[in-house]
Amino acid sequence: MVLSGASVPVPRAAVVTRAEAASVPDSALDAVNSFLRERMAEMRLPGAAVVVVQDGELVHSAAFGRADDSGRPMTADTPVLLASTTKSLTAIAVLQQVEAGHLRLDEPVRTYLPWFSLQDSRSSQITVRHLLNQSSGMASKDTAFEGSFAQDPEALEEGVRALSGSPLAGTPGEAFGYANANFNILGLLVQTVSGQPFGDYMRQHVFGPLGMNHSHPTRAAARADGAAYGYSRWFGSFWQQTEVPAPTTGMPSSTMYASAHDLSQELLMLLDEGSFDGRRLLQPDSVRAMLTPAVRIDESKMYAMGWFTRPLVESVPANFGGSETGLPLLAEHQGEWGNSHTYLAMVPSSRLGVALVINANDTSSPSRLKSIDTNILRILHGQEPVPAVVHEDWLQRYSWAVALALLLAELLSLWLALRMLFPRQADKPRAIRLWSVGLGALALDALALWLCFSYAPTKFDTGLAVIIRQFPDVGVMLAPVLGLALLWSLPRTFWLLVPNRSRFSTGAGSKNVSQMSAGPPSRH
Repeated sequence: MVLSGASVPVPRAAVVTRAEAASVPDSALDAVNSFLRERMAEMRLPGAAVVVVQDGELVHSAAFGRADDSGRPMTADTPVLLASTTKSLTAIAVLQQVEAGHLRLDEPVRTYLPWFSLQDSRSSQITVRHLLNQSSGMASKDTAFEGSFAQDPEALEEGVRALSGSPLAGTPGEAFGYANANFNILGLLVQTVSGQPFGDYMRQHVFGPLGMNHSHPTRAAARADGAAYGYSRWFGSFWQQTEVPAPTTGMPSSTMYASAHDLSQELLMLLDEGSFDGRRLLQPDSVRAMLTPAVRIDESKMYAMGWFTRPLVESVPANFGGSETGLPLLAEHQGEWGNSHTYLAMVPSSRLGVALVINANDTSSPSRLKSIDTNILRILHGQEPVPAVVHEDWLQRYSWAVALALLLAELLSLWLALRMLFPRQADKPRAIRLWSVGLGALALDALALWLCFSYAPTKFDTGLAVIIRQFPDVGVMLAPVLGLALLWSLPRTFWLLVPNRSRFSTGAGSKNVSQMSAGPPSRH
């Protein structure tokens, strides 16, 4: 069932009460549940699950809503597509291989993948650390893979090899530049030096030791374990269960699956400096290195190894006017896919961690879901939630409307052209009308192609195939627009603009001229 009506029942939560030893008060945990119920009802979200850990224990777990259209309930053990929160798991695997001596952080990628190259000689300077810190110089729009449907095990290496035709947007190590390809390369490095397929490595060395029994590297394995289906918001109006690509090409960066409860195990391990349930997955120095801010993004935000870092402003009142210098450090990462939203956060100083998974995403206004993340942090720190602020510009918010307008304009252009090409006998078009329709249609095609191939990919920092497949409501209209603009434009222009005196008249006097050329009427 699609949630699109005005009257939506408030989701019920399956709650695991907190341990007595935790310092987060019961009232705050109850407030988290109330807040999520309210937001889910207001936004008509299909399903969500949240967990909170502190002081080495899972202190809160709650699940709301449904996992798919069958009405199957969402639980804290339901796997969800992680999107970019996948990166923190891959960073664990990379640092394990660093500890084993198989990788070195400041060694060039070519040391381990001699064939690795981009369309820039500076790519030989890219190191393992650059990839972890998102400072390789690669750009998302030049390395986009998210439109692929590949599910075969070889897709990871094939995707990295395909980067050979991609340019560099900057010098390696100089600045932050977010690109999923950075972590895809890291996954291939782990696969290469460990001698195991990346997915098998994650099962054996990360998921297994952490007891992450509902975490999977592929869609097929996750579906076999009852994974939640994803929902997209169509036309800014309703949620629709929607299949979008989740290629194994992006397994190390974006397309692994995990449940909220499993993510709590990861958080517990990292907050305990690499140890979980008496077993050490990472050395304390490796965890500290992972969470150390390394590359500046803006005035307050930096990037570590698979984590964004910033001062925990949610721990202070909204009217706080002091310096952020003394605030606790927050390490966080959001995951945004065409049909899922996830969030991981840690406050190492208080050993507090939060994981949130939602089996839906609104690609036109993702900031509304992101506000849920930060408000949970506010509630846990004794603050009131604040209203969501939509940060996206008009083009992103109404991209479906722009696509619809283009489609309607192309269909109108098609109708006019056919009217000109196949007129009624008594209404043959003049040359001026043919030229007007032909040139106007060409201008429309040029606008559509510029928007699709130049402006939109630059604006959204990704490829056209990704926009069509990850923004499904936009894609369903852009596909026919592109078909008309690319395939119909040339034959239409030729038939409309190539002179054909037998098909159209050239002016008011053309009839008289033709009569005069036939000679005087005969007399009988």
